[in-house]
Amino acid sequence: MLHAAHPDLDDAAVEIVVITTTGDRILDRALAAAGGKGLFTKEIEESLHDGSIDLAVHSMKDMPTTLPDGMEISCLLPREDPRDAFISLVANSIDELPEGAVVGTASLRRQSQLLFRRPDLKVITFRGNVQTRLAKLEAGEAAATFLANAGLTRLGMTDRITALIEPEDMLPAVAQGAIGIEIRSNDDATRGRLTALHDARTEAALGAERAMLAALDGSCRTPIAGLALDDPNGDGMWFRAEIVMPDGSRRHVTERRGAWSDSVALGRDAGEELKALAGPEFLAAI
Repeated sequence: MLHAAHPDLDDAAVEIVVITTTGDRILDRALAAAGGKGLFTKEIEESLHDGSIDLAVHSMKDMPTTLPDGMEISCLLPREDPRDAFISLVANSIDELPEGAVVGTASLRRQSQLLFRRPDLKVITFRGNVQTRLAKLEAGEAAATFLANAGLTRLGMTDRITALIEPEDMLPAVAQGAIGIEIRSNDDATRGRLTALHDARTEAALGAERAMLAALDGSCRTPIAGLALDDPNGDGMWFRAEIVMPDGSRRHVTERRGAWSDSVALGRDAGEELKALAGPEFLAAI
């Protein structure tokens, strides 16, 4: 994308540096038990800070709402389809899963949403990359699993999807499907190069979602979901957010409709409402 936007860049002008993070290496337990979102960013941001890289490419789903001093997200690429994908060899949908079926997921959000809908199901932890999780499914370790449609699309593996789950049935994680570019705040040259790649609608959507998350102080340890879309009943934004107990026993949901230009304020207001609805007992449990 950089080369396409800037024909003056020769082939050697952009070098891709692959960095393995703590989150990539933890395969034996849920990330929520290991510290949350920063697990996928720490090593990358250290390289950005010391100047060994000039820009960091992140899945925005993994990004904490507060960045280190001197860092900023200066560019958001056009968002991929944010929906979750249901994958199963024995059922065509969540509702078709047999009573008591085992479902594998590494996501506390998906676990809580699934148990709210189907408390009879058993959830086990699935860690590893996409191929590893699919292999576990084929080996019969679980009857079904969930993956982000965006990741499967980028890997060219949408043929493995049994069904896409509509937001009305399972809200995705905040910023799911969005790629963000982090730079050093004093690097004006790189910021200028990235301007041509930035997508304003993605920025507005994530503005609402991440403002809601910040109001709730959310992380991988909190089952929070949120999604901003074009309002099907108007010209503005439709935003829905929810917070769920890990065991699926309780859920609070709220919605906002308004102008895209007000997305951050709407998201923050939704987060404050959820915080008030949940109360200290609910929030302490997650």
